[in-house]
Amino acid sequence: MIAVLKRLWNHGIATIPKEELLQLGDGVHGESSEVRSIEQQLPLAIKKVFGRSLHIRQVDSGSCNGCEFEITALMNPVYDIQRFGIDFVASPRHADMLLVTGGVTRNLEEALRKTYEAMASPKMLVAVGACACGEGILGPNYANFGGVDKLFPVAVYVPGCPPRPQAILEGILRAIERAHEIK
Repeated sequence: MIAVLKRLWNHGIATIPKEELLQLGDGVHGESSEVRSIEQQLPLAIKKVFGRSLHIRQVDSGSCNGCEFEITALMNPVYDIQRFGIDFVASPRHADMLLVTGGVTRNLEEALRKTYEAMASPKMLVAVGACACGEGILGPNYANFGGVDKLFPVAVYVPGCPPRPQAILEGILRAIERAHEIK
């Protein structure tokens, strides 16, 4: 990241080719072969299961926004998940998958329940981040239920605090592969 910032400081903001961008930085993009593998599998899996694009509804059920930053990174030019036919939607009625971040707080439990119930079947739920996967930093307490699996069945867990964009992509791919198992 520091290498990228130094380059921007010295040369100003300019478009950097993806290949060159992957070589810069502190190893965050070091698994470019892993990303390429997911890039090849994802569009095929989406077409096979849905026959069209995949629509995801993301719900923050009480996170610190670290996971949201990584999910937003999926939309940047490096990952550009829209080229795979993946798009984020505002309505759960249009969604094929629910991406939940953060431990479920008591204030957001009802909103998450309504969102989950509004989704069409099969209801694929992916828990993103340590808080949504289990107890996270806070754990269950008077204001927090803990992981989303205490309320709903989870198809795939994407651990990490926050998980990297590659891990989120991998989780989406695994959920699509398990779509036939979900009722």
